[in-house]
Amino acid sequence: MLAISLGLAWLVLAPLSLWVLVRGHNLARAGAVAVLVLLESGTVALADALDPEPVVVSHTMPRQAECAESAPVPATARVVRRRSLELTWPASATECDTAKVLLRPKGHKLRVWIHEGPLTGVHPGVTTVPVHVNGGAASLRVPLPRPGAYRAIDGRTNHRIPTP
Repeated sequence: MLAISLGLAWLVLAPLSLWVLVRGHNLARAGAVAVLVLLESGTVALADALDPEPVVVSHTMPRQAECAESAPVPATARVVRRRSLELTWPASATECDTAKVLLRPKGHKLRVWIHEGPLTGVHPGVTTVPVHVNGGAASLRVPLPRPGAYRAIDGRTNHRIPTP
């Protein structure tokens, strides 16, 4: 109710005070300035009373104890010194600490599969590597089967993974 009263006071008194500032005499102008200052002070006091807690914005994703099984889609891939492949994707709140990566080279193309969580079945050539989360992005670095310049391809979709 106090907020509605303050809003109505702004609607009525603010235009009247501005008109007095332009057309009024010295004493009336001082009163108009005082009314505007009181309206503004009341607004600030009401805002502090209604929302006493400051808003905190975090750009980091909280890590949880349980990681969810997922197959992240790499957003970027780059070959580092022709010896390892660095893959990044948007991190989730349930990001795992490790991921299993399967690389299959064919010429200058390198098909990539990433899996987080438990992996069932037998998969020869799967490498388990740590996942690093920084600023909302997850990344990992996996050694290449043989040194070279590769073009990374997503194994599930056969689409090229862009370089950063």
